[in-house]
Amino acid sequence: MTAEEFSIDIGGATLAGIEQGDGLPVVFLHAGVCDKRMWLDQMAAVSEAGWHAIAYDRRGYGETVSPDEPFNHLEDLEALLDALDIHAAVLVGCSMGGGLAVDFALANPGRVLGLTLIGTSVTGAPWTSTADERAIELAEEDAWERGDLDLLNKVQAHEWLDGPRCQSGRVGGSVRALFLDMNAKALNKPELTQEEKRPDAWGRVDQINAPTLLVVGDEDFTALVDRHETLSETMPNAFAVVLEGAAHIPSIEKPELVNSLLLQFLDAFEGDVDDDDDASDE
Repeated sequence: MTAEEFSIDIGGATLAGIEQGDGLPVVFLHAGVCDKRMWLDQMAAVSEAGWHAIAYDRRGYGETVSPDEPFNHLEDLEALLDALDIHAAVLVGCSMGGGLAVDFALANPGRVLGLTLIGTSVTGAPWTSTADERAIELAEEDAWERGDLDLLNKVQAHEWLDGPRCQSGRVGGSVRALFLDMNAKALNKPELTQEEKRPDAWGRVDQINAPTLLVVGDEDFTALVDRHETLSETMPNAFAVVLEGAAHIPSIEKPELVNSLLLQFLDAFEGDVDDDDDASDE
């Protein structure tokens, strides 16, 4: 079973996506240093297990093209689901994609069957850095200010793929090549200056009742590991897992482990859906 490409026009933009399989929909939302390709392993796994896997490139990423016009990623996601005739889905998001999933769950609780959030962003969440982490953040800022996008890409690979406290190059081979290619595409896209700000979600995550799998790598930024712990204590239906020896993008660093966790979550969740369907038939 291979993924099929699709495109959807929203405003002046054309969102590029792929879908695979049939069944209940699982929508994958990529990190801010990646694109939809970060989910290829997971899409294959869940589609083989009987789910409809969908991923797309947000504006500013991958193969999606957009003019510099006012837009909101939340509204784009709503429009994409409507275009695909999807009323409700399981959302799987990493980093900024997770933040979008959180915002969508707060704005449209009836359209979210469940959430998997990996190293997630949360709109309005606090951020602190250790001394080691601040050093790599300063290197990133320096590369950005100098306009050296190739250097910036390499620094961000160290920061997000290897982990900010790890040796640069810890993750190599085809995985590193994929990261560098995905992030290079994003870094070289024309700047979009009119994104609309979304309201803070940090103080409202306790309102999300959807079953939620929280995942973080122990080599990720300390702030994200701390956030993971806070969310596990705050979200009423959350189950939390820390991945040893993984950083911010475990879907490509440790795909088999992420697949296993995701399939376990979906299997349990699918059972709940079947039970609800049976109850509604009585």
